[in-house]
Amino acid sequence: MTLEIVLEGPQRLMGKDGKTAFVIREATTKDLNDVIMINRKVLPENYPTWFFVEHLEQFPKAFIVAEIDGRVVGYVMSRVEYGWSNIQKGKAVRKGHIVSVGVLPEARRLGIATAMMLRAMKAMKVFYGASEVYLEVRVSNTPAISLYEKLGYKVVGRIPGYYSDGEDAFLMACPL
Repeated sequence: MTLEIVLEGPQRLMGKDGKTAFVIREATTKDLNDVIMINRKVLPENYPTWFFVEHLEQFPKAFIVAEIDGRVVGYVMSRVEYGWSNIQKGKAVRKGHIVSVGVLPEARRLGIATAMMLRAMKAMKVFYGASEVYLEVRVSNTPAISLYEKLGYKVVGRIPGYYSDGEDAFLMACPL
C-alpha cells in the first residue's frame, strides 16, 4: 500500500472498501478515554491511564488516532528510545517502539492500521530522530504479523513468555 502520509494536521483517506472515509491525526488529551476504551475492548494487554498520558505528553507526534464520522475507532501509541539496534547488532541507535495498536472490529480491513502505523513511523523518524522501529507481537497473531511484514518489519527475535498468559512474542523490527 503506497499512501502519501502527511505529518501535520488531520488527513482524510478512503478505506480499502472504496466507500468508507476515515481521518488519521495526532491524538489529543480529549481522545484518551476513547483510546483506553479501544485498548480494553480489543487487546488483552491493558495499561494504566497514566501510561497513555505519559506517551501522549512525551511523543505526541507519534501517538495517532483514526476517526470515522468523528468517532475514534483506532490508535497507535509509540515512543522513541535510545538503545541497542534490533537490526545492526552491537550498534546503539535511537529507535521507535510501537507500544500498542488497536482498531475496533467494525473498522477493520479498511487500511486504518496501515495508515496509522505509517504516520507513526514517519513521525518517529522526522520528529524524534529514530533510525529504526520495533514492536512485540503475539506469535499467534497472524493478521498483525502479516500487516507488519507488509510494512517492512522482519522477525528479529522471539521473547519466551512475554505476555501475561505465557504466550511468546515475536520481536519485529524495520529500518526507517
